[in-house]
Amino acid sequence: MLGPATALASGSSAPQPPTPFSFIAFGDMPYGQSAEVYQRYTELLQVIDAQNPAFSVHVGDIKSGSTPCSDELLRQVRDSFQTLKHPLIYTPGDNEWTDCHREKAGRYDPLERLAFLRREFFGAGGQSLGAAPMPLTSQTDLPENTRWQRGGVTFATLHVVGSNNGLERNAQMAGEYFTRNAANLAWLKGTFAQARESGSAGVVLVMQADMFEQPGLSGFADMLSALKAEAAAFAGPVLLVHGDSHVLKFDQPFNTYDDSSAPNIFRLEVPGDQRMQAVQVTVDAARPEVFSFRVLGTPN
Repeated sequence: MLGPATALASGSSAPQPPTPFSFIAFGDMPYGQSAEVYQRYTELLQVIDAQNPAFSVHVGDIKSGSTPCSDELLRQVRDSFQTLKHPLIYTPGDNEWTDCHREKAGRYDPLERLAFLRREFFGAGGQSLGAAPMPLTSQTDLPENTRWQRGGVTFATLHVVGSNNGLERNAQMAGEYFTRNAANLAWLKGTFAQARESGSAGVVLVMQADMFEQPGLSGFADMLSALKAEAAAFAGPVLLVHGDSHVLKFDQPFNTYDDSSAPNIFRLEVPGDQRMQAVQVTVDAARPEVFSFRVLGTPN
């Protein structure tokens, strides 16, 4: 390694650290179909846009579990994403497909709703939503699984949803789960491989499910095990961003819920439901902690 004097003598300079930037995370909204709900949701989108983030991520559940999984409602939210002036990356939640068989949700076929989401939200392939989309790397079989890098950090979405990740309701849903689970595990492994190869200072993983709310659920076991193993082989912080439980949290979830060591895994759970808020995440790869946070919007 060249020392400072050698660098000066040669006329070279040390590489500049990546420029800090911010992104915004939100999800579990809009919940309800009233004019008031959509007014508050629209106002939050305006607040998000005003921060001029590099991009935003919506962690899924674009409707409540008791509203219809109709084409109209899903497209309404998709169109709201397109009003944002910056790129928006979305990962699906259980309310918009897994749970659509419920009576209040309209008794839809969940697998048909999943196919609809993939056409309507991910049909373009290889790019985000928003009025100024940015390029993404998409998984071939699961186009909703995406990956990108910025500012010395590797980002990825993983299609992991609540309701035990869609497992066990019937044979068809179980079959879908096993296919998606295998793809998710491969995408997770590839994400960390890319992060290590590129020398990323941190990794951000975005999903809908709160895998820690009810410990021991079968639909999350493989992902939790793989996440711990991959993080253990990575030197920097790993930030897991999710929704599902609607309560703002920042903690080390394995240490809190699993009583096991995962010292570099941190969790940001975004508010949701009637807590119409978002979280601005500042990324500075030159700082040891890499990530810092600020809440946007009012809770009610």
